[in-house]
Amino acid sequence: MIDASPRAKLLDAAIDRIAHHGGAGQSLRALAADLGTSHRMLIYHFGSKEGLLTAVAREVEARQRAALADLDPADFWRRLTDDDLRANEKLFFQLYGQALGGTPGTAEFLDGVIDDWLGPVEALLAERGVPAADRPAHARLGLAVTRGLLLDLVTTGDRDAVNAAMARFLEMYENSA
Repeated sequence: MIDASPRAKLLDAAIDRIAHHGGAGQSLRALAADLGTSHRMLIYHFGSKEGLLTAVAREVEARQRAALADLDPADFWRRLTDDDLRANEKLFFQLYGQALGGTPGTAEFLDGVIDDWLGPVEALLAERGVPAADRPAHARLGLAVTRGLLLDLVTTGDRDAVNAAMARFLEMYENSA
């Protein structure tokens, strides 16, 4: 069943807005106006601008984890590097930096930012026959390479170079197995 609560509707609208126009640099009032609501409603549902942005990033990540189970690594990479996700990925790295830097209201962003991915990646590795003892290290390596290359893409915009690097990583990984 689809969650049609006011919070869920606002979150979906914020995800769409940020994906197409950005938003991390906007004030809470400006974001609220763009979403067709009031800043008070956003505060009620998310606590703060940082709470809203954290909710957006977490939901996008949850949707990506759900897609991981249905896609092979190359298709998943194409999905992650789709231009429609660029603003959300930029938001992810902005929040990551703010949380690491101690920006008030962002510390909770770090909760699960690694661990929430390890289980689904390890499950995918199990399906591919990776021995159980090797899965944790393989999962962290894959997550680190993926996030590093996404940061490269968000920073440089050099899709060809980033895709070539991921293709090389996958080739090296497959050849080592």
